[in-house]
Amino acid sequence: MERSSLTYQTYVQILKRELVPAMGCTEPIAIAYCTACARAVLGALPEAIHIEASGNIIKNVKSVVVPNTDGRRGIATAAAAGALYGDETAQLEVISHVSPEQKARLPAYLEHTRITVSPAQSDYVLDITVTVSCGSAQAKVRAVHEHTNLVLIEKDGQVLKEKEITETEDPDMPDYSLLNIEGILDFAQTCQLQDVEAVLARQIQLNTAISNEGLDHDYGANIGKVLLAAYGTDVRIRARARAAAGSDARMNGCELPVVINSGSGNQGLTASLPVIEYAKELGVSQETLYRALLVSNLVTLHEKTGIGRLSAYCGAVSAGAGAGAGIAYLYGGGYEEIAHTVVNALAITSGIVCDGAKSSCAAKIAASVDAGILGYEMFRQGQQFYDGDGLVLKGVENTIRNISHLGKVGMRETDREIIRMMTERV
Repeated sequence: MERSSLTYQTYVQILKRELVPAMGCTEPIAIAYCTACARAVLGALPEAIHIEASGNIIKNVKSVVVPNTDGRRGIATAAAAGALYGDETAQLEVISHVSPEQKARLPAYLEHTRITVSPAQSDYVLDITVTVSCGSAQAKVRAVHEHTNLVLIEKDGQVLKEKEITETEDPDMPDYSLLNIEGILDFAQTCQLQDVEAVLARQIQLNTAISNEGLDHDYGANIGKVLLAAYGTDVRIRARARAAAGSDARMNGCELPVVINSGSGNQGLTASLPVIEYAKELGVSQETLYRALLVSNLVTLHEKTGIGRLSAYCGAVSAGAGAGAGIAYLYGGGYEEIAHTVVNALAITSGIVCDGAKSSCAAKIAASVDAGILGYEMFRQGQQFYDGDGLVLKGVENTIRNISHLGKVGMRETDREIIRMMTERV
C-alpha cells in the first residue's frame, strides 16, 4: 500500500484515533468526563448533578469499579469523581491524576451532593447528558455516539457549542469503510513503521503493565491466575491469561491506564496481549510484532465498525478473532490463513452477550482468545467452517457483514431485555 495513498493515510489516522490511553472502564469514565466538562463550564463545584444516560451506559457502569474512588462503583460515584477532581482536558484519563487529599473528600461530597439519574429519552446507544448546578447557575454537557464526542454545551440556558448529531458517529472521523482484510494485510506488510510506532509501543507498554498487575495482585475473580494454575503455562494458556489478567485488574479498580480499541479497554487488551505473548514465544523481531499488532488491531476495528461502540454482542469476540489474526501473521500467515482464522473464530463465539462491565468480562475474554487461537489451529489442521454453517457465509467480508448485522440489528431486543433484567432485577 503506497504511503501517499488515501487508504494508507486513512489507516494511519484510524489507528491514531482509536489506540489511545484510558484509565478505567470507558463508560463510567465517560460520565466522569462529561461531569468534569460541565463543572468547568459552570465554574464552580456542583451542588447538584443530574445524569441522563442510555441503557448501554447504565449497563456498563452498574457493576464496575471506578478507579481512584477507593473501590466504589456506579454512576453517582463516576459523576462525583469527575465533578470533584476530574481534569476535563484529559478526556478518557479524566480521573487519572488524583491526590490522596482529593480522594479523601469523595465520601463527604457523595453524601452531601444531590446526584440523580434517569434514562436518556433517545434511541442512541451511547448517549450521556450531565446537568450540574450551583445556586442559580447551571451547565449542561451532552455526549453522543462516542465517549468524548460532545454535541452540546450549555450555560444558564445559553448554547455555547452545538454539533449536529448525524447517523455516523462523528462527521469528522476517517472513512472506516476502507477497512477490509485484504487491505489490512497489505497495510501491515508495507507500513512505514515510523508512522505508527508511537501508538503501538504505547499499547505494548501500558497493556503489558496492567496485565502484570492483574497477575501479581488480587483483582475480581483472578481469571488470569486461575488459567495458569489450572492449565499450565503453554503459550496458548499464557495468551489467554495475559489478556484476562489485564481485564481482572481493569474491571476491579486498577488505576493503571490501558490503550483501548473500538472505545474499549477490554477490547484493546484482548487484541494486543495474546499477540505480544506469542511474539515472545516465537522470538520474532520487534518489527514483526508491530506488524502483527497492526493486523490484530485493524481486524478488530473492522469487525466492530458494523456493530458500533456498544451492543448486546460482546466486543471481546471481535477482539479475540483479531488476536487470532495477529497470531496467524506471526506464524507467517497471509490472506488465506488470516481470513479463515477470523471466520472460524467468529463462528465459535458469536453468541456471547454483553451484560455490562464487571469481573466476568475477563473470562469472556479468555474464551474469545481461545476461539481466535482455535480458529487458526483449525486452519493449520486443514479444517474450517463453510458457507451455510450457521451465520458463516462464503468469504470473510460476507461473514463479518453477517455478524455485524447480528450485533447491531439482530440483538437490539436482546439488549433491551438484558438492560431491563439488570436494572429491574427480574
